[in-house]
Amino acid sequence: MAWLYDPKSKEPFRLSRSKIEDFLKCPRCFYLDRRLGISKPSIPGFSLNNAVDELLKKEFDILRLKGQPHPLMTAYGIDAVPFMHEKMEEWRDALRRGVQYLHPQTNFLITGGIDDLWQDKSGRLIIVDYKATSTDKEISLDDEYKQGYKKQVEVYQWLFRQNGFQVSPTAYFVFCNGLKDKDAFDGKLEFDLSIIEHEGDDSWIEPTLISIKKVLDSHKAPESSLNCGYCNFISKAKSII
Repeated sequence: MAWLYDPKSKEPFRLSRSKIEDFLKCPRCFYLDRRLGISKPSIPGFSLNNAVDELLKKEFDILRLKGQPHPLMTAYGIDAVPFMHEKMEEWRDALRRGVQYLHPQTNFLITGGIDDLWQDKSGRLIIVDYKATSTDKEISLDDEYKQGYKKQVEVYQWLFRQNGFQVSPTAYFVFCNGLKDKDAFDGKLEFDLSIIEHEGDDSWIEPTLISIKKVLDSHKAPESSLNCGYCNFISKAKSII
């Protein structure tokens, strides 16, 4: 299988942004998946989230063609416009293409599929990610599970820097919060849109890639992670069966 890592192979090994996140969550589960082909149970796709993403892309693309900022950007005082580039659709294609960089120290082909790019007045690219949710709480990046969001955009920042682009350290999340306080559904959802910024730091990526290489080259799986729900489930199941 091409997606399985072979320590003897000289061919570049494709490593997506999401698989880097899997490694950070649990090196053992990552090893079982990428080295031995034993994947975790899959989860259903987020169809509504994907629909929101697609509609936002269409909305920003209209303004991209005009070279104009989105009203939401103006409302938040962001002096930038959607970035026009012939590779936008390629960079958005996370499954087959995405933005790519061959990391020479590991021979990993690092890939990631972005939602959007903006460009500020100095010419720097701004990584933008769309997020759909529905909550009565104030939107923030403080929740534990949202720490992965930060890592996500930092990988994208790193990828574009490796491809020779000037990239702003500031990334933006466009949050679409589904409203639940309406009197009726009436066949439509309404959203509040907000923007939250994050100052990225990609210094963790290089050492992480080296660690991934070391783990994949090993003939022994890492120890189970204490915080991994899958590892804990298997451990408890084995103690009973």
